[in-house]
Amino acid sequence: MATAEEDALKRKIQAQFSRYPLRTYPKGQILVFADESPDHIFYVVKGRIRKYDVSYKGEEVVVNTFKPGAFFPMSWAINRTPNSYLYKTEEPAELHIVPVEDALEFLKSNPDVMLDLLSRIYKGMDGVLGRLVHLMSGTAKSRLIYELIIECRRFGRKDDEGRCVLSISETDLAAQSGLARETISREIKNLNGIVGIKRGAIVVSDMAALERLLGGVI
Repeated sequence: MATAEEDALKRKIQAQFSRYPLRTYPKGQILVFADESPDHIFYVVKGRIRKYDVSYKGEEVVVNTFKPGAFFPMSWAINRTPNSYLYKTEEPAELHIVPVEDALEFLKSNPDVMLDLLSRIYKGMDGVLGRLVHLMSGTAKSRLIYELIIECRRFGRKDDEGRCVLSISETDLAAQSGLARETISREIKNLNGIVGIKRGAIVVSDMAALERLLGGVI
C-alpha cells in the first residue's frame, strides 16, 4: 500500500504532465520505433506499454513493461543515448505527450521526482539482472516462475479468493522469458495447480508456494 508521501508525489507528477495533450492508442500501436529519436516523452495514464527488441528469428524479446505513472523513453531524453528498442501498447492506452525539454526541466526542479525516477530505475535493473541470472544458469521452470512472480508483483490483481490474476498470455510470457510458447504451456501444467489458465488469464493460486518453489529450482 502506498504511503501518504508516495501518493502526494504521484499527484504532483500527474498534475504536471496532465497539462499536456492526452492521446488514446489502440492495442498493438507502435509508439517509438528503433533508431527513432522522438522530440517528446510519454506519460502513461492508462494501459501497459511494452519495450522490446526483435530477434534474428523475428520474435519479440521483451526488455521492460511500463504501467500507469511511468514516463519514457528517459534514457534517450536524459543522455541522448541512441534508442535501439521499440515501444508498443499491450492494451488500449492513454498517454500524455510531453516535450523533452519540459520534462527535463521538471526533473531538475524537483529532486523528489528525480529520486523517485532513480528508485524505479534501480528496481527495474534488479528485475533485469534477476532475469539475466535465470537466463544464464536457470532451468525453463525457474525462468517461468521468476517471470510469474515479477508479473504478480507489478501487474497482478487479487480476485475474491486472494489469487493473483494476470492479464497476460502464454505468448507474452514466452517473449519475456526467452522460452517457446509450448515450453511455457508445458511448465505451467507441471506446476501442480499452483498456476493455471482460466478465462484467458493466468492465475497464481499461491504466491508463497511459487516463491518457495523458485528457491528450490535455482
